[in-house]
Parts: sequence; C-alpha cells; structure tokens
Amino acid sequence: MRFSELERAIPNITQKMLGQQLRSLAVDGIVVRTAYPQVPPKVEYCLTPWGQSLCPTLDGILKWADRRPAQRRKRNSQKSTAPNRERRRVADSSNVVR
Repeated sequence: MRFSELERAIPNITQKMLGQQLRSLAVDGIVVRTAYPQVPPKVEYCLTPWGQSLCPTLDGILKWADRRPAQRRKRNSQKSTAPNRERRRVADSSNVVR
C-alpha cells in the first residue's frame, strides 16, 4: 500500500506521525518498505508474515471494543474531553511555596 493511500485510510493522522509509525513498524519487522527509484518518489508498504500473524489478534481486539455498550463509550469520551478542574486546582496548589 502506498503512503498516500495509508494517509487517506487513517483519519486525522499527520504525515509526520504516519512516517514515524511506519519506520517503527519496519524496524520491528512488521512491515516492509519498498522504495522505487523514480520521480516522483514511490514508496510502498506491505505486511511481513510476522505482521500478518498479528491480524487475528488485532481483529479480536476490534471485535471486543465493538461489543462495549455505546452509552458507556459516549460517557467515557465526554469525560476525556471535559476539563478536570479538580486536577488543575491540585496542580496549582502544589506550586505554592511554604
């Protein structure tokens, strides 16, 4: 799969982060990076057999996450985006010199 295809397939990822993750996956032997000597540059990524062996496990995790009740997912996403005033108050009080 080409870099630009991966970029389109993964919403809200920056080019920098995608590049870092792909390099890390290549170092770990999960993907293979193939660069073609042409203009414009063409680079493709594919899963190694080791990377393909992760697919059933990742599919299981996705199925597990999909079974989580929608109401609980919604409640947790609201908590993570709401400011935590108590935490901020504690952090501010720890800066007081006594």
